Amino acid sequence: MLPILWLYDVIRCEMNQPQLSEDFTAILDVANRLAVHNEADAILVMLEEPVDWQQLRGVVTDHQLLVSADREEYLHGAAEAGIASVLINMPQAPVFEKLTQTLLESVADEIVQPGADVVAVYSGFEADRYDSVSMIHLDEHLSRLTVRDIRMLETRVPLETLKTVVDLAVDIGREGREGKAIGTMFVVGSTKAVLERCHPVGFDPVKGYKKSERCLSDRRVREGIKEVAQMDGAFVISPDCTVMAAAQYVDASAEGLTMTKGLGSRHWAAAAISRKTNAVSVTVSQSTGTVRLFQNGEVMLRIEPLRMPMKWKDFEFDPPSID
Repeated sequence: MLPILWLYDVIRCEMNQPQLSEDFTAILDVANRLAVHNEADAILVMLEEPVDWQQLRGVVTDHQLLVSADREEYLHGAAEAGIASVLINMPQAPVFEKLTQTLLESVADEIVQPGADVVAVYSGFEADRYDSVSMIHLDEHLSRLTVRDIRMLETRVPLETLKTVVDLAVDIGREGREGKAIGTMFVVGSTKAVLERCHPVGFDPVKGYKKSERCLSDRRVREGIKEVAQMDGAFVISPDCTVMAAAQYVDASAEGLTMTKGLGSRHWAAAAISRKTNAVSVTVSQSTGTVRLFQNGEVMLRIEPLRMPMKWKDFEFDPPSID
């Protein structure tokens, strides 16, 4: 009797096992050929549903396979199938932010190397449909990031706080405010030491509010920060994600620093304060929307605003003359 029950369970599991669709298999084949042509180090699949691991492994045969998902159940069984996985838990985030976070955590967990080339398969246009393939050079995408540097960032500033600030900076860089590009700066962590090197450049819009009304984990606070981000000066953020001060002039010596040509005073100040303290600085470039993360006086992460919002151009016309 036991063998019959065992066979029944096996058949039932196989019947319930999700199969790869023809479209999914086709785009995986494209990714596989792209990886072969470019000698990529890994193929990343950002899952929108559970998959048959053996079938997935059968399509991607010649490269390291990495999968990520927002839901833990989508990744169940990946480890047993010998497939590396990353749980990102960002269901409402844009796909580019999910992709960046996946790559960041993959390097931190030493699944891939900072200089690796990765082919990514994901749903870029329609939810639950795999329709996009990207070739990503991590040395360009993550700049000078290393495994040790990421782990240091996670210990000095809580990863969730850092992620919240970076996500906010990316939104500002991509969207601007009222159709206009704006630049700003956040200094995260080492709050006491940072504030000792700052002084207000004018009206501080967060002064006088209760701590609970200044926490960036609250969507309303983040929207409020976007409104005042165009003001001069930096935002000082505590490790628990509280905005401690705004419109702050950062007074830290940049002597001995070396920076990429073309970066302005905001980036120099961010680099200087990150070297003088244990804080992490995050800047948004007004000219390009690029987000840069500084630690120990160096750029550790750069995020390009690849998905700028569409803007309609106002029609320009002369009003009709009145006879």
